[in-house]
Amino acid sequence: MKLGNIEINSESPVFIIAELSANHNGSLETALETIRAAKRAGANCIKLQTYTAETMTIDCDKDDFIIKGTIWDGQNLHKLYQEAYTPWEWHKELFLEAEKQGLICFSSPFDKTAVDFLEELNVPAYKIASFEITDIPLIEYVASKGKPIILSTGIAEQEDIELALEACRRMGNNDLALLKCTSSYPAPINEANMCMVKDLSERYGVISGLSDHTMGVTVPIVATCFGAKIIEKHFILDRAIGGPDASFSMNEEEFTEMVKAVREAESAIGVVDYTLTEKQAKGKDFSRSLYVVEDMKVGDVITEENVRSIRPGFGLHPKYFNDILGKVINVDLTKGERLNNKNID
Repeated sequence: MKLGNIEINSESPVFIIAELSANHNGSLETALETIRAAKRAGANCIKLQTYTAETMTIDCDKDDFIIKGTIWDGQNLHKLYQEAYTPWEWHKELFLEAEKQGLICFSSPFDKTAVDFLEELNVPAYKIASFEITDIPLIEYVASKGKPIILSTGIAEQEDIELALEACRRMGNNDLALLKCTSSYPAPINEANMCMVKDLSERYGVISGLSDHTMGVTVPIVATCFGAKIIEKHFILDRAIGGPDASFSMNEEEFTEMVKAVREAESAIGVVDYTLTEKQAKGKDFSRSLYVVEDMKVGDVITEENVRSIRPGFGLHPKYFNDILGKVINVDLTKGERLNNKNID
């Protein structure tokens, strides 16, 4: 998968996305400064959400349209999305600012009109949000554009994931990634199930990663260790500005810490390699080897009393110890001399 000029594969560094979401709080300047802050924090990408209240739902006060069981309890869906949406007339300027900062920028569309609009901006990729993974017609339309697609799995059962992937592939689009996501806000760490990151990749043959709503750096680190190649976190200048997503978004300092932790985790994972670095090889000086521990004369028999396996590691390898017991030496040796094959008949 290639996002802009960045290749994402099993060997590449983790691609880190800062999700702007509703964290502009209705201010274009806040949105622009959030993009700049995301760059400072080490993100590779800024992601938007492209919808209006009308493309997301309808203006209706019936009980079905009142949110229950979340941090937005009691709010009307239409009113929430009216507050949270990113005005479409901002998009071009936001994309240009991202480009100026050297960040990839793309978006999550929530209906076909959003896809058409984003196509005009020549987006390099699309994100399917967790709650849209069951919208097969939307996924097919997105897939038909031939761009890489990242799908979040926050509300998805296995059948939902398979239907979504089939929809993409049916449209000839195999440039796909799946993100493990827990659709709770904020999400508890004990529901993260990061072993799923590896399973998603192996089971479906795609790039996998994490769309994270937990607080802190623990889950992104664990995801990295399980092979995540994309990590997405909600990003905000300051939670004090408020907004629908503020409570589960990272500020610049926290995001910077997360990026640093992920990069350190990548470095710590390394590669399968049983060869030693020069420094590690030098450590062998402190391993054990066979040394004379009592003065010995020519013809003396090697015993457990006069030869031992001790530190340092400059003498004969300890694996030969049982083989040389009972043999005689052919030269006088003093306590502390290395034993080697030339000393032994």
